[in-house]
Amino acid sequence: MTEMPTPRGRLTPDRDLSELTWLRVGGPADWLFQPADAEDLSDFLAALDPGIPVFPMGVGSNLIVRDGGIAGVVIRLGRGFNQVRIEGATVIAGAAALDAQVARRAAEAGRLVQEARLGAGAKVAYVVADARTGEVLESRAPLLPLPPASVMKAVTALYALDALGHGHRFATRALATGPVEGGRLEGDLILAGSGDPTLQTNALADLAGRVKAAGVVEVTGELKVWDGALPRIDRIDAGQPDHVGYNPAVSGLNLNFNRVHFEWRRAGGGWDVSMDARSDRYRPAVTVSRMQVVSRAAPVYTYADIGDVDEWTVAAGALGGAGSRWLPVREPALYAGEVFATFLRAQGIATGGLSRAAAPPAGTRVLAEVESVGLRPLLADMLDYSTNVTAESVGLAASAALGPGADTLAASAGRMADWFADGLGARRPDFVDHSGLGDRSRLAPYDMVRALVALGPGAGLADLLEDVPVRGEEYRAIPDHPARVRAKTGTLNFVSGLSGYVRPIGGRDMAFAVFAAADLPRRAAIPRAQRDRPDGAAGWARRARILQHRLIDRWTTLYGEVPPEGLRLRPRPRPASLACSGC
Repeated sequence: MTEMPTPRGRLTPDRDLSELTWLRVGGPADWLFQPADAEDLSDFLAALDPGIPVFPMGVGSNLIVRDGGIAGVVIRLGRGFNQVRIEGATVIAGAAALDAQVARRAAEAGRLVQEARLGAGAKVAYVVADARTGEVLESRAPLLPLPPASVMKAVTALYALDALGHGHRFATRALATGPVEGGRLEGDLILAGSGDPTLQTNALADLAGRVKAAGVVEVTGELKVWDGALPRIDRIDAGQPDHVGYNPAVSGLNLNFNRVHFEWRRAGGGWDVSMDARSDRYRPAVTVSRMQVVSRAAPVYTYADIGDVDEWTVAAGALGGAGSRWLPVREPALYAGEVFATFLRAQGIATGGLSRAAAPPAGTRVLAEVESVGLRPLLADMLDYSTNVTAESVGLAASAALGPGADTLAASAGRMADWFADGLGARRPDFVDHSGLGDRSRLAPYDMVRALVALGPGAGLADLLEDVPVRGEEYRAIPDHPARVRAKTGTLNFVSGLSGYVRPIGGRDMAFAVFAAADLPRRAAIPRAQRDRPDGAAGWARRARILQHRLIDRWTTLYGEVPPEGLRLRPRPRPASLACSGC
């Protein structure tokens, strides 16, 4: 017998073909070859003796094989060739895919998008891929750049882990510019930040206690604040209303996510109001943010920057008997400094006035410090609670760690876009920030999935992402759904995103990204004052989220089964090799 090549797939001699035809008739083939994939088939045919006949069998429908069988090699394509991918209006089917299977999958994908009712002009783009090999299983407009919203924070997490290191901690220090003699600091006391986005009121109270424990009872100079470790950003997105707490300033010295607590209570013919930096232990009052109640119906809030003071007014017609909310802080370093001064006084430590330090003078020494948690738990909280200040602070810190030149938010976001493109060998996305709050950022779902497949495992990203229960038609969690999803959500007005990993129980891990956006020019026309909660945005977001979960449920059913080990696609060494036709 002629010596045959040794393939990765299954090569069986003298194989009875009657079991493989729908009519159950026919004799044996000299050889039956079931290739693992296209590469295996190509290698086998290239090595096969050209004198040996080859007969491609298909799946055996309407095929009659004579009792004498078939001489040579019969090739029967199987599960390595039955993939069906949906790319917008295009269906890409493997040679072994059944007609009925192709028709059903094509119809279902389009129907789900139509039933979402996201409106004329809406864009929906998605990609789902094998998380191990990068093989694209299904896609729709995979290269369409859309606003990622807070899905951007997953990219920022990867960027920060790479640039800063998994164990990085942010320190906030109390520095002395002179010696301490007999409890007297001969010089200034500087509160110096390194960009900690999670610094809280309680930590400043602890820092003041540590200054006293260092032997300081008096400061001859001033209390100064230094926030120059990061660029000072007045607000993350200029297009947002002034009063939303998720759009504050960012600097090298932050406190309480740069929000101040505003509280009001009816008193006689007016209101008692307070502005403080409250925590579960303290309520230090602040004067760097001030509030005045004004007799009007609208607008609810106005804001003005009066020197180093955030000056707010609120419409009396919008206040009930009592209430509270967190407002953004535009002077975060002075805000932190004022709260720190309160705690120093509580420790019996008197200082001069409060001012900014241009930079810590040479020769300063550390009296006391407080540190953040490590970067990984910090990022896990950022991804869970979607805190914009954390995303911007760690993104700016990552850019600073890579070298000078990223002294604005746009420049830092551009550096992250360069890092993304260089690391993946991908197209450069358009990033305007690190949190996704700005709607001018653009990212294609295909490139997001490439990052999940190529960069996510090494960074342990899946462990940082939130568990997302798969939800059904009424957006209720489906009990005992056969897949675990860890992902990052993203929501802006009429923009919705979801990206992460799907792990069917006992099945194939998948990476995915789904981005949806309504008519973007129409969205941009929403007046700035109405962008907090515009009409129709909540219902649109709910329909978009239901679409995302219906797609996940579909992918679990169609692609979640683990292929036989012998039929797995072999992993590629470079992420640029993700298999996406037409990309």
